[in-house]
Amino acid sequence: MQRLGVCKGERGKMKFAQFLLKNNFVAGIPKQVDRFSKFSPSPLSMKQFIDFGSANACEKTSFVFLRQELPVRLANIMKEIDFLPDKLLGTPSLRLLTSWYSQSLLELIDFLEKDPDDKDVLKNFTQTLVNIRNRHNNVVPTMAQGVVEYKEAFGVDPVTNQNVQYFLDRFYMSRISTRMLMNQHTLIFDGSVNPAHPKHIGSIDPTCDVVEVIKDAYETSKMLCEQYYLTSPDMKITEVNSKIPGQPIQIVYVPSHLYHMLFELFKNAMRATVEMHETSTTLPLIKVRVSLGTEDLTIKMSDRGGGVPLRKIERLFSYMYSTAPSPVRVDNGRNAPLAGFGYGLPISRLYAKYFQGDLQLYSMEGYGTSAVIYLKALSSESVERLPVFNKSALRHYQSTTEADDWCMPSKDPKKLGRYETSG
Repeated sequence: MQRLGVCKGERGKMKFAQFLLKNNFVAGIPKQVDRFSKFSPSPLSMKQFIDFGSANACEKTSFVFLRQELPVRLANIMKEIDFLPDKLLGTPSLRLLTSWYSQSLLELIDFLEKDPDDKDVLKNFTQTLVNIRNRHNNVVPTMAQGVVEYKEAFGVDPVTNQNVQYFLDRFYMSRISTRMLMNQHTLIFDGSVNPAHPKHIGSIDPTCDVVEVIKDAYETSKMLCEQYYLTSPDMKITEVNSKIPGQPIQIVYVPSHLYHMLFELFKNAMRATVEMHETSTTLPLIKVRVSLGTEDLTIKMSDRGGGVPLRKIERLFSYMYSTAPSPVRVDNGRNAPLAGFGYGLPISRLYAKYFQGDLQLYSMEGYGTSAVIYLKALSSESVERLPVFNKSALRHYQSTTEADDWCMPSKDPKKLGRYETSG
């Protein structure tokens, strides 16, 4: 039976990874990683992404930028991969993933000295980006599977938990950024326009209708909920446009990113609501309020699904603590992305943070939960949030942690009811 659609069995997967490593992780790779990781990534604003795809867009300019920027971003995160625990790096999944990154870095470096005025070079570069993007399609579940393999074999300690959590947030954010760059270039310069979204610039919608994206995410979640539970809660949307009262709320954004966040939140809200009120004849509404201000676009989704205790809120964003069942191993790639790994909320929060926003949960145990998505209202302030490998990052991978400077509650409180003497 295949795992992640790669090869049959652990032994086959290990041999395949070793083959790739042998052929791709040549002596020059560590030097190239060191070479490019000395540079910091150059974050782009949403406005700059738009400029790259405007009427005056230049494929040569994009090519010259990406052939340097993509290796820098890959090398920065590859340096951090090396600081993961050796036992985690030794899992078949991590060996395979490392080989993908090595191969992609080599392919990009190959374009550094090529002539940007050569149309064949530009065409080959675009095709290379498509190949790299396809090669990395399974990066998230492969890394997640590696974490599962590590936990099953060695368990989890607090230090490793802290270090892996820090790394995975940065690793997945790096992946979001590289795919964003590759998608923009390939979508803009492949010579075709998506007839369904003619006004899109790459994957960006300059007039993203927020309420329409909310409705799309709700309808898909509703369909899944009804397939599983045979019922689903209705939704009520309230709009507050303080910038242009009475007008639809629109911002410059990536609709697929917003949809991903909303779909995950709707799934959670619907499941909690149905299970909390399974004996009721009617289900309480999921209420969504959208507000556009001077600086922020805020989406608040509130349910009456019973909520969760405060101590569990941060665990919902933990990669290592996930209580989700192990993913079903099937022979095709049609299973839902992230299914079974419990990564929906952590990844959704990264999508929000990618352009300087955030995603937060506020819960009232026994009543319900409110999830709030914050996005920047101005495209000039929607700037990429990118991980950088430096001494500050290195400190997060230390093998020990200092003692907590707050007292821990005792499970055996002292008896203070009466004066006690000894002997």
